[in-house]
Amino acid sequence: MSGQSTPVAPSAPPPPPAGRPPKVTNRGRTTVPVDSSNSETSDFPEVEYFGLPGPRGFPPLTGFLDISGVDMVKNPDEKNKVEHHTALFQSDKLIVRRGQEFQVKITFNRAYKPAEDKFAVEFVIGSSPQYSKGTYIPVFPTKERQSSWEGRIVNTADNTITMGITPKVDCVVGKYHMYVAVLTPFGVRRTVRDDSRDLYILFNPWVKDDSVFLDDEQEREECVMNEVGIIYHGAYDDIAERDWNYGQFNYGVLDACLYIMDRSEMPITNRGDPIKVTRKASAMLNSRDDEGVLVGNWSGDYTYGVSPTSWTGSTEILLTYASSKMPVCYAQCWVYAAVFNTFLRCLGIPSRVITNYFSAHDNDGNLKMDIILDDNGRIDRNRTRDSIWNYHCWNECFMSRPDLPPGFGGWQIVDATPQETSDGMYRCGPASVNAIKHGHICFPFDAAFVFAEVNSDVVFYSRSKDGTMEPVKVNRTHVGRLVLTKTPGAMTRRDITDQYKFPEGTTEERTVLEKAEEYGCHRDKSNPEVADVDLTLPTLEISVGDDFEMNLEFVNRSDERRTVDMYISGTVVYYTGVTTSEFLFRDPTVEIGPNKTVNELITVESKRYLKYLVEQANLHFIATGKIRETGQIVTAMKVVALRNPKLMVEVSATGKVNEEMVAKVQFTNPFSFSLENVYVRMEGPGLMAPKFKYYGVILGGLSLTWSEFFVPQRPGETRVIATLDCAALRQVSGQATVTITA
Repeated sequence: MSGQSTPVAPSAPPPPPAGRPPKVTNRGRTTVPVDSSNSETSDFPEVEYFGLPGPRGFPPLTGFLDISGVDMVKNPDEKNKVEHHTALFQSDKLIVRRGQEFQVKITFNRAYKPAEDKFAVEFVIGSSPQYSKGTYIPVFPTKERQSSWEGRIVNTADNTITMGITPKVDCVVGKYHMYVAVLTPFGVRRTVRDDSRDLYILFNPWVKDDSVFLDDEQEREECVMNEVGIIYHGAYDDIAERDWNYGQFNYGVLDACLYIMDRSEMPITNRGDPIKVTRKASAMLNSRDDEGVLVGNWSGDYTYGVSPTSWTGSTEILLTYASSKMPVCYAQCWVYAAVFNTFLRCLGIPSRVITNYFSAHDNDGNLKMDIILDDNGRIDRNRTRDSIWNYHCWNECFMSRPDLPPGFGGWQIVDATPQETSDGMYRCGPASVNAIKHGHICFPFDAAFVFAEVNSDVVFYSRSKDGTMEPVKVNRTHVGRLVLTKTPGAMTRRDITDQYKFPEGTTEERTVLEKAEEYGCHRDKSNPEVADVDLTLPTLEISVGDDFEMNLEFVNRSDERRTVDMYISGTVVYYTGVTTSEFLFRDPTVEIGPNKTVNELITVESKRYLKYLVEQANLHFIATGKIRETGQIVTAMKVVALRNPKLMVEVSATGKVNEEMVAKVQFTNPFSFSLENVYVRMEGPGLMAPKFKYYGVILGGLSLTWSEFFVPQRPGETRVIATLDCAALRQVSGQATVTITA
């Protein structure tokens, strides 16, 4: 019909454009993007004129004070690095600590005239430096003009002045660039961008007002400056040691640590707060949420990476992560703790690696590790899900805690091993050690989780056929049995259990538990009758491949005969307490006369357990039984950490800086079978970078010898650390101490 339009069906929306979707940003919310990259910088113009150009353009700036050169005073033996305790860093850049004066030398084209000439030293960090955020800091030479950092002229000689600069004690930690800007009547003239004027500013545990100040010289020397660590593992009653090269001063490690914070997209402005830095880093050291540094693996299959037991230090891990931009394979708890320790010490935060023996992983916060027994007293493995780690490693770092009440600063627990999420990410801490000891589990961060790791009870339940469960035995002293760290200034261990908990049964301990309950932590209150038969399993020192005997001692404390129906199980377990295979089962009936002692001897043949072994070779024995006359339950547990053969490491007794030396590693295969795809690793702080050698096969009974030449870089006592690793034999290590003279 004329004058009317034909209706048109609505068309489908156009298809989305091909390719990747746009990156979502904060633009539109903020005028500039959030600055979270220390590696990106913003170049300042060499000349900034005041006002608009005249008819003939901008006037020349010649004839005024000009900068001829800048000396960062950055050699290791010069004042800056010596006084700031940074001379050991293998870097050609200036590295200083905040809250403490450092010096630079500036040469002008003529003598500096304080009454006439005006200049400033400018420090910038990040891609969008701003004065209000503390990422652009001008420093002036006179007291009349001062910013947040102090400046003063220390010395004047001819055309060169020495400028003393004191960064603010809570300034951002990271890599800065320095400019020198001169004021003229027409504008500002400054130095051009030059990477040689980059400098690093670190936390300062030597300065009282810094939040990481540690007022103990020996502890500070150990927890900031020492590169050689000992990490404790094994079992509570059979402690083993693992040497580790933290290597916090090695070339490239500091840049790798700053890259970790960049990769986390941590705002530059947060990087002066050790609470925020350590919490962010505890998430970034594992790869679970954010493509962080290390991939955890407890499977026993390390085909696509390096076995956790093969690493000798942190340097290779951190440099690989920084260069590949990909998580490094693989880690377990002590590797996470060791690399985290390197990160903390490198940035200047005092830190140490802690080992907690019989560490509970309590994911529901009820402070109980439940072991389920059937009617006869035999362990029900299908229903027993809780596990207790033979040991677990975490870190302590030293800082003030202004967010907590007074008295809860000092040592703080941080843990990078991905166990449970905290605020949605796999991280833990910082949690005050003092808060853990006194039961203040309400304090941030993750205090309740750590409290459970050292205070949980082991509760044995008897499960009847109708499904009801009754507690029959409670062991309140098994978990958190021993907490160790390295002794400051010595290669020995230090028991710090008393820093985490009061002695069992004391008034203080009961008060702590009551305090924890006030904050919602419910401990098992059952108090089942104690059996009148005691059972003890012996402490054994067994090497891999040994046959051995286990003598179970039964003590009848009653005046009547007792008959015990026993169940004795031997399983191979990971150090996390997770069972792999049962290799032994016995169910003897033991009769004990009144007030008598009876021994039950169990023979264990190596062929029974060898084929099931996993790395760290732990055998877990659990004996449970029921007394016929009383119905009481008898239980005992024992972890046997099998000992591996040792690597023999030999180095010349003494050596000199810059003179070639040789380290020799020797190993003999003690087994009748061959070891295949064997990796041997070796390194030493101040001696040699990480090196490794591959051996396709080592036949049974045969030996290998590897000699490696190296040139010591600095004097002092240090160590060569070596490991041997293959699928059939993990955790073989050795070390040699060497003294280097100047």
